[in-house]
Amino acid sequence: MTTFKHYLLVFLISMVPLIELRGAIPYAIGFKDAGVPLSIPLCYVIAIIGNMIPVPIIYLFARKVLEWGKDKKLIGKFFTFCLEKGEKGGEKLQAKAGRGLYWALFLFVGIPLPGTGAWTGTLAASILDMDFKKSVVAVVCGVVLAGIIMGLVAAGLFSFIP
Repeated sequence: MTTFKHYLLVFLISMVPLIELRGAIPYAIGFKDAGVPLSIPLCYVIAIIGNMIPVPIIYLFARKVLEWGKDKKLIGKFFTFCLEKGEKGGEKLQAKAGRGLYWALFLFVGIPLPGTGAWTGTLAASILDMDFKKSVVAVVCGVVLAGIIMGLVAAGLFSFIP
């Protein structure tokens, strides 16, 4: 496999929901360790770009699609559930975070745990009607933080933790 294909895979993996950059960075480091001539800083930038491409689309259309589908026969119950769950969760988050809502979004996206990431964070921002520009900045910063953490983990810097 050529080096270009590895870079392309890093890009594509980082776009996949739930996997995102959290899977793309360890993938890149794994192939680098296996002798594939990849530039880790370049992989990092490629993974960030790939992870961020869906963000504006999710923000601008997710809520609209959910509202459109909430009264449809086959998908209505699920879409209504998603909207109600998002709104209830958003209200709790707003009550706890207050003026620190964007910091909360940044940390939610930035700490690489299952179910967190750019896709989920952006969906939450969309459902909460958070400011688009501030939300995107918080998500970008969170993705950068998650990439740093995953890079350190994949490089073995936390191997001392049992």
